[in-house]
Amino acid sequence: MIGHFAAERTAFVVIQQGLIPEFQASLLTWYRSAKRDLPWRRSRDPYAIWVSEIMLQQTRVAAAIPYYKRFLARFPDFAALAAAPESDLLSHWAGLGYYYRARNLQKAARLMVETGDFPRSYAAIRSLPGVGEYTAAAVASIGFNLPHAVLDGNVFRVISRVMNDATDISSLTGKRRFAEIAGRLLNPHHPGEHNQAIMELGATVCLPRSPQCLACPVNSLCAARVAGSQANLPVKRKTVRTLEAHRTVYWIEQQGQVLLWQRKAGSRLMPGFWELPETEQIGQAEAIAKLGSFRHGITFHDYRFDVIHAAAPAGIGPCRWVGLSELAKLPLSTVARKAYSIVVKAGVFHAAAAAR
Repeated sequence: MIGHFAAERTAFVVIQQGLIPEFQASLLTWYRSAKRDLPWRRSRDPYAIWVSEIMLQQTRVAAAIPYYKRFLARFPDFAALAAAPESDLLSHWAGLGYYYRARNLQKAARLMVETGDFPRSYAAIRSLPGVGEYTAAAVASIGFNLPHAVLDGNVFRVISRVMNDATDISSLTGKRRFAEIAGRLLNPHHPGEHNQAIMELGATVCLPRSPQCLACPVNSLCAARVAGSQANLPVKRKTVRTLEAHRTVYWIEQQGQVLLWQRKAGSRLMPGFWELPETEQIGQAEAIAKLGSFRHGITFHDYRFDVIHAAAPAGIGPCRWVGLSELAKLPLSTVARKAYSIVVKAGVFHAAAAAR
């Protein structure tokens, strides 16, 4: 009972009795000395910040860094991105997955070319294709210092623990509640830094498992720490069970060419990308050897792919023979790229390895 009362009192004090400035100052001081050196933090260019936020929507920070650098080197501003051929755009995005993100980036860049500038208000940024409330708040605050609080998984976790709040973060009530709290905690003088700081705290200290409470700059204000409930927060309803499936892709090579097929431009999934054939495209192929296997997750599906070296079929259906030297220039799907890596590692196809 005492611990519960202390937790409630701490949360009440932070919000209602003048300790929000202490929370803001402690968080910002910590961030300025402890933040990770990430490439998008070296720029105030809203275009570069926007690109990074779109990449980070479905990609881990460490994985996004090399793609971010390569993408900006090829498309340094929205005009370059707007003018790029789709095949070039997709080849620079290949490996990141969720390719609608790249297409939405280009759609938005073309809108910017029409208006002549990057949008400078939250509402205008929010109206761009592929931009939701979180991304608009991040770009507006970091790029233009506008007072809009971000709310992502890291922020949900930090706030739910600081407040010792067990409201379901996946519910509409929870989202509204935590959005209101995030707005009240936001530092109006340094909104961009504050948003990055609270996300950084969640990513590096206030971890989902084993939170590093002793290293936390706001641990004295954390109601969950007082109550000992930090390991149980945030509360989120159970996700949909992952479905598992087994599939086979075929590597069929002859005279320096490999058999591939291209998804149609109007395809619901990854339009324009090239794939290795499966039974659906060429029927049951004559297997020569199994080269390896890999796993690949798509939304709630967990696929196990076998990569089979097969003989050329009598009919190739929708497939085409593509020169091995062209592979590096094509937008290959992530599945095709993973399979190709296994083919190269197998050490059987010297031409394929040389063309990589």
